[in-house]
Amino acid sequence: MSELYYKDLSYEIVGICYDAFNELGYGLREKEYQKALRQLFEDKNFSFKEQVYAPLQINNKKFGSQYLDFLIDDKLILELKVRRYPRSADFKQIRAYLARNGIKLGILVLFTPNGVETFRCVV
Repeated sequence: MSELYYKDLSYEIVGICYDAFNELGYGLREKEYQKALRQLFEDKNFSFKEQVYAPLQINNKKFGSQYLDFLIDDKLILELKVRRYPRSADFKQIRAYLARNGIKLGILVLFTPNGVETFRCVV
């Protein structure tokens, strides 16, 4: 059985995502949900960074970049999507973020017409 990382923190984050959806409903763009979550994280005095720059490198040379939606407490990545179903590319993306940044837990949140769907991804 694998270890459950940051149980209380991840539970609280998922709850905040539900709060945002319950208040706003479905139909917004990802950036709008992100702004709402930023406000809710600030209201709850969370330690977080938004749109975290993560360069892609090979042989210590940069060849591109990515941006993490949220890095919370410098130990958990929160990735947001607005769509009905997760795609395999979503899981590949977040697992790559985790591996490249030395983070153990990522949470993929989908804002769907039926509510919030969450998926925990670990390295």
